[in-house]
Amino acid sequence: MKKSTLFLSAFFALLLAATQCAFAQADFSDDLYYDNKVTYEVGGSIGIMNCLTDLGGRKGIGKKFVKDINIGNTQPAGSIFLSAVYKNAIVIRSEATWGIVKANDAVLKKVKESTGGRYDRNLSFRSAIFEIALVSEIHPRYFKKYNRYEKLPRLSPYLLGGIGYFSFNPQAEYNGTWVDLRPLSTEGQGFSEYPDRKFYKLSQVNFPVGAGIKYKLSSTFNFSAECVYRILMTDYLDDVSTTYIDKTLYQKYFIGDEFTRALALHNRQNEINPAHTTAIGDIRGNPKNNDAYFSINFKLALVF
Repeated sequence: MKKSTLFLSAFFALLLAATQCAFAQADFSDDLYYDNKVTYEVGGSIGIMNCLTDLGGRKGIGKKFVKDINIGNTQPAGSIFLSAVYKNAIVIRSEATWGIVKANDAVLKKVKESTGGRYDRNLSFRSAIFEIALVSEIHPRYFKKYNRYEKLPRLSPYLLGGIGYFSFNPQAEYNGTWVDLRPLSTEGQGFSEYPDRKFYKLSQVNFPVGAGIKYKLSSTFNFSAECVYRILMTDYLDDVSTTYIDKTLYQKYFIGDEFTRALALHNRQNEINPAHTTAIGDIRGNPKNNDAYFSINFKLALVF
């Protein structure tokens, strides 16, 4: 069974149980105040996703964090979630998120003279993202004690953080076909000549952190907007991290189509400059900084 199918089955089972419990206990004394200390929310979101990797970026040789975001790489994203809310102040949320990330050195063409060879590297990737996460929200405005005769604030800024588990699979387009990059050992992963370069895992832990703002539309519905940044433990979201290897090794480890693809996709500089010569050990990526991805989502929640 696929991970997404298994998760959705568990999610809806939990949702059914939470719904029955919530309807049995919820009691509104007015349009905003709940007698219950704990309430529940279920909902979904739509939004956008982008990434920070070795590829693409903006003018220059590569800047840190948001200074290197290329808005043109923005892709669609969405999620479904179930939350338990304690006195409106603390939220524990389980969420499944889908999205796409991509980057391409070709976006640097207009500023190629300033990129220190990033444009000439000519690498690109895309990857689907599936993530499940357990996140806590902190709503400072609700730390004040409200009695039943006071209206609760409708607008609530919040901070969030948690732990997630995500899957990815970097691909590159080659002769009109999207090719999985990890099996091709583009930086010598799994080669005895490069014992320190292990195959990276396509499912890993991440750490979502971010901020948002929630607005109570009514006693039944909430609307939120939030930005969530994922701290990753890998530099291979884009399949790029270190240096170029000895290309003659590919004939030792691959045959047929795999050999052709590995040889073509580990180094694509000759597609721009056929006369270019790449030396073993030339810089392909920057292993000092792990990759990251982030999303901006707009959420609608039904409150029980």
